[in-house]
Amino acid sequence: MNDASIRVALVGYGFAGKTFHAPLIAATPGLTLSLVGSRDAAKVQADHPQAIVIDDPIAAVTDARADLVVIATPNHSHAPLARAALAAGKHVVVDKPFTLDLAEARELAALASQHGRLLSVFQNRRWDSDYLAVKQAIDDGRLGEVVHLESHIDRFRPQVRERWREQAGPGTGVWWDLGPHLADQALQLFGLPERVIASLAVQRDGAAVADWAHVVFEYGQRRVVLQASMLVAGGSPRFIVHGSRGSLVKPRADQQEAQLLAGIVPGAAGWGEDDDAQLWHDEHGAVSRVPTPPGDQRRYYMAVRDALRGQGPNPVTPAQAVALMAVLEAAVESAAQGRAVTPALSGQERAAFLQR
Repeated sequence: MNDASIRVALVGYGFAGKTFHAPLIAATPGLTLSLVGSRDAAKVQADHPQAIVIDDPIAAVTDARADLVVIATPNHSHAPLARAALAAGKHVVVDKPFTLDLAEARELAALASQHGRLLSVFQNRRWDSDYLAVKQAIDDGRLGEVVHLESHIDRFRPQVRERWREQAGPGTGVWWDLGPHLADQALQLFGLPERVIASLAVQRDGAAVADWAHVVFEYGQRRVVLQASMLVAGGSPRFIVHGSRGSLVKPRADQQEAQLLAGIVPGAAGWGEDDDAQLWHDEHGAVSRVPTPPGDQRRYYMAVRDALRGQGPNPVTPAQAVALMAVLEAAVESAAQGRAVTPALSGQERAAFLQR
């Protein structure tokens, strides 16, 4: 593609589409939110009056007026809509989780290759301030050899809400909602785990699907603990990292989601800034406070734009998406069978992931 604006069709205008995708797309130079697939035209046009609204999702993903299709619909519809968009010659971004299972992930990756189209997954939390702080600390070697990392995304929502994510069905529950973020960050930091051990539970009265997840990735002597819950009112740091030269604690989470919910435009003054310092515990027992770098989830869409123009790599490749699906499935299998599970990836898939 040349430097002309890339026309984007956003399919789905629920929580993810309205809160994350639409504002980030609109704030990315070189992208134009041209079309939205939604059955609520008034809701869309109140925010984006210039956008064409189409109420049929298949018609939206195949519309000739779009170059890039972004799929932000309920999880069970990701694969069929992505399949239709790729077959129509569109470049495609899929919200997480990529698909419902590894077989669908492999199918879509092959289809994108066959049609010569970009296929990417919206792993926006690679550009969160908390994760960037931890990644920088590990990359700098200040912690020494990392032996233990805990990553928490917790909520306090004691009442089950009437939304598809909390209802019984394929791709619902906390592991499919928050697990893709937790697991993707772990894979970016340490690569593929040797084994996955998981426990999932239903803890709230009236809950129909798992609302608590505890998953351990094994990497030789290193352990990565991923935790998500709907019944945590406080007290859990976002990250805890222990290494041979010290420890790091990141108490609070990145604030971009809260900023988006408050109506702050991405890129406005204060966007992505995080005043919650990292706490460093050195080998002598001293504790120091280190500033946290800002986050900016716009960088995902900037990278997609650049990839479409031939000016940079796909920020989240199909190989990465396939590997993540294998890890997510391994956790579900582990929880069901009560044993450690090795992610079911071929040697070729493992090699493709390592090229990230």
